[in-house]
Amino acid sequence: MALQVGSGGVVGRGVEVARVGGLWRVTRPWHPGLRPFVRGYAGYREAVASPYQVRLVPTGRAVVVISLAEPFSQVRRLGAPGSDSGRIGSLVVGLEDRPALCEHPGGQEAIRLEFTPLGAYRLFAVPMGELTNQVVELRDVLGPEAGVLVERLAATRDWAARFDLLDAVLLARLGRGPDPAPEVGHAWRLLAGTAGAIPVARIAAEVGWSQGHLVRRFTEQVGLTPKTSARVLRFHRAVRMLTRGDVNLAEISAACGFCDQSHLSREFRALAGITPGLMMAARRVEGALAL
Repeated sequence: MALQVGSGGVVGRGVEVARVGGLWRVTRPWHPGLRPFVRGYAGYREAVASPYQVRLVPTGRAVVVISLAEPFSQVRRLGAPGSDSGRIGSLVVGLEDRPALCEHPGGQEAIRLEFTPLGAYRLFAVPMGELTNQVVELRDVLGPEAGVLVERLAATRDWAARFDLLDAVLLARLGRGPDPAPEVGHAWRLLAGTAGAIPVARIAAEVGWSQGHLVRRFTEQVGLTPKTSARVLRFHRAVRMLTRGDVNLAEISAACGFCDQSHLSREFRALAGITPGLMMAARRVEGALAL
């Protein structure tokens, strides 16, 4: 039986629907085989179709959006002339260290996934540096099978069946994808586990590589250097604290490893293009900030 997104609650086979702002959000517990690689997985559909613009900010994750209805009008990287994607449907966003603006004409229905950097490396099977601060069509990364997948998902109206189909494709690709170097995996865990608070020299010593070799291999498989990754992870931790309502910026600065509140504000302007106050006031919309 097809799921009609328009009422909340559990609708069978583990699928849940909830109204979140102007969206109907559809979720199901992730397949165990995806859990090491995925940090977000949800379908959504606009409750009332209307044009919108959102700001994307760095998170330390790669994003895949599978568009099942209207495509995006454009995605534009701020501070990067000529980065306008133009009209784009299903897309891949690599790791970022600067913000972007995303515009949509309304009438969106999609599935959005967030991957760990090394999960994305296995899935995409390309050097992740090629995708850094880039927004590209899904088919340009996954090949012709991406178009077939999108068509099948759009034609499948039952959300449980959609998730089953997507799980099978993801698990197959992840299963045959390249294995990250164990040293890079360990380095990323050290960075992520400390929210970017560990010095790069200590990471290199922990994994047994020179700093130069660590930077080269890490950047190839993650997409950002260890130093920039640490910067993004510190920023992302500060954003999470703001989202929880921790409004004492001096305490956030100290907890996240910023020199002082001024340093925190500079990092927010550099990585998000807005101040911490505006960030706290912004409405969250499926991984982005509504403008």
